[in-house]
Amino acid sequence: MGRISVIGSGFSGLTAACALARYGHDVTVLEKNDTIGGRARVLREKGFTFDMGPSWYWMPDVFEQFFGRFGKSADQYYELVQLDPGFQMIFGKNDVLKVPARLDDIYATFEQVEKGSADNLKKYLAEARYKYEISMGDLVYKPCFSWREFMNMTVLKHLSRLSLLGSVSGHVRKYFRDERLVALMEFPSLFLGATAHRIPALYSLMNYASLTMGTWYPMGGMGQITEGMASLARKMGVEIHTGCEVTRLEVSGGYCRYVNTKQHRERVDGVIASGDYHAIEERLLEERFRNYDERYWQGRTFAPSCLIFYLGVGKRVKNLIHHNLFFDTSLQRHAGHIYDTPQWPDDPLFYVCCPSKTDVTVAPQGMENLFILMPIAPGLTDTADIREKYFHKLIKRLEDLCEESILPHIIYKKSYCVNDFVKDYYAYKGNAYGLANTLRQTAVLKPSLRNRKVKGLYYTGQLTVPGPGVPPALISGQIAARQLHNTLK
Repeated sequence: MGRISVIGSGFSGLTAACALARYGHDVTVLEKNDTIGGRARVLREKGFTFDMGPSWYWMPDVFEQFFGRFGKSADQYYELVQLDPGFQMIFGKNDVLKVPARLDDIYATFEQVEKGSADNLKKYLAEARYKYEISMGDLVYKPCFSWREFMNMTVLKHLSRLSLLGSVSGHVRKYFRDERLVALMEFPSLFLGATAHRIPALYSLMNYASLTMGTWYPMGGMGQITEGMASLARKMGVEIHTGCEVTRLEVSGGYCRYVNTKQHRERVDGVIASGDYHAIEERLLEERFRNYDERYWQGRTFAPSCLIFYLGVGKRVKNLIHHNLFFDTSLQRHAGHIYDTPQWPDDPLFYVCCPSKTDVTVAPQGMENLFILMPIAPGLTDTADIREKYFHKLIKRLEDLCEESILPHIIYKKSYCVNDFVKDYYAYKGNAYGLANTLRQTAVLKPSLRNRKVKGLYYTGQLTVPGPGVPPALISGQIAARQLHNTLK
């Protein structure tokens, strides 16, 4: 078996490390930052524990399948609780749509909003279930080196039902008319890096996952997942080094032979690169060994970046639950400022996570932990003045909708935006979520998992297959590990 270096300790990197160790390889994880987790790092300040990145726990089956491959289960590493309501969408002070945990209650909620929509939702979810089962069983674990991988009878027989050519938006509007229900069904597309008009209708499978499987939370925060994965990896013999940035990959005889860090030069048989794909090639590889040039990356459609505020509030805040989506302004206008004419939005939508409503450990007693996120176009000018302008704009909106003062009670505040994504992750244009899952960037049309010029070098994470999001990252790591293992056999 070989000696493998994994660059990055995010979800995909830790997944790949565990899988490679199970195959019998000698695995070392090299993490640039001082703590593990990649975008899922944890910030602890003044008694508050903030998840710096992902905050939604959907598709619990993917996590269970991952741990199950090692004879484990998720509950051996963290305690999961189902949120009820799973989340709420706020369209105005007196116009709030809460999504219950139980499916029968969701049907009743839909019917209250739009007569006949409960039956339509049942039909919609039946189609979405089919897409989910086919995708998760036959499609998503493929390396996507060739379209021939998808030429099996199960996929071909039901290709038309997978709705690859239509959009999520068009599909949703066949079933629902009320704009609030439309927004509810379309918003999961934002996790895929684009608006519902640009995402293939295949991804209505996200509605099946979110509504029938529920919205969950690991007590202690999302960092408990990466800590659990790191614990599993270490028990399997994986070494994890933080504060250990890779500075160069050396290629000899067509193979990646050495990984250089500021501390040492390590002889390897293979590499899994779970850092930013563009940065790995641009910073670590000679030009002749790169899969893609700069023009290629400039032609890709990237998912948004975001402006985030981590706030510790010295009191409880009313009218919030764990997940809160503020849709009280125009989604179309905000999306236009992200995708059509990239600029700072004038009237943005935003999201607030308040995990202290569920978990008393993430904030001091009687206080609140707030994570505020506003999506923006990648590559925007990012200054302290701009951040502060939007901070006050968002806080004012939040105070109006919560009907109480918040600003005077903030005892901790940290912002995070484009410049930080570039500094901490070398993220291309400061993107937060990778490449958008548009039709032209699906499956084989994504950047390849495999370096075509260097044997034993594979990429994983949100810029390659299967795409952005935490469950896809877990899947991506497993695919890349399997391919590297097959190369070294």
